[in-house]
Amino acid sequence: MRSIDIERRVDGEDALVVCARDDDGNLLAKAHAERGNETWSVRVDLEPGVHDRRAVLSTVVAAALDMTESHGGGPVHWWSDDAGATERAVAAEHGLREERQLFQMRRPLPVEPELAAAAEGLALRTFVVGQDEDAWLRVNNRAFAMHPEQGAWDEHDIAEREAEPWFDPHGFLLHDIDGELAAFCWTKVHPDHAPPMGEIFVIAVDPAFHGRGLGRAMTVAGLQSLHQRGVGLGMLYVDAANVAAVSLYYDLGFTLHHVQRAFVLDPAA
Repeated sequence: MRSIDIERRVDGEDALVVCARDDDGNLLAKAHAERGNETWSVRVDLEPGVHDRRAVLSTVVAAALDMTESHGGGPVHWWSDDAGATERAVAAEHGLREERQLFQMRRPLPVEPELAAAAEGLALRTFVVGQDEDAWLRVNNRAFAMHPEQGAWDEHDIAEREAEPWFDPHGFLLHDIDGELAAFCWTKVHPDHAPPMGEIFVIAVDPAFHGRGLGRAMTVAGLQSLHQRGVGLGMLYVDAANVAAVSLYYDLGFTLHHVQRAFVLDPAA
């Protein structure tokens, strides 16, 4: 095989990029690493038609791991869509173990009337920038206390999302109980998808308000909000280990679209 040239660059405060090119400068693969809650999430995109996929993938993964180590270190989760033998072999080669599975689930919109009933009478308001950040962070971090990516968010994390072009406070639904934020459903629209697809980006119920059916109600409310904005396809990601949530989404008419697998390297283990 011809040689592989590696380019490395820092992309923002907590993001790293690795590109692999051939002798002629053609892009072979690109890896993007982003740190959240002290954990690096790495994704690798191979260009179509790349020869010797394993060699290219191994080289890019090795360079990405090297960069994360030189920029603070910590656990690394390499996420791969529908990983096969090549991905598993590369992961083993670099000491990563297959540990997590993330389901992408989808369903058509609108929801059926019998499902829509779950959100009837639910008092909702939309997120107010500059007002609701502290309350949202408190609920989010309580709900995802043990989650490697979603837990321990701070003001910087939410400010970054508020600055994204997809951010729309009208799709960020909050439910209060006695003046206290009890649950939320944060949605986003992917207009470049054909047909346009809406995502339940983050959804959670404060642990103090569990057992009231708010998870089901907020999911339905989020799907209805997406449909009201002209979206005909709903989507979300859920950790396969979250059996209760997976069961709820199946019950709400979602089906499994594909599986993302995380190969994990934890230097502290």
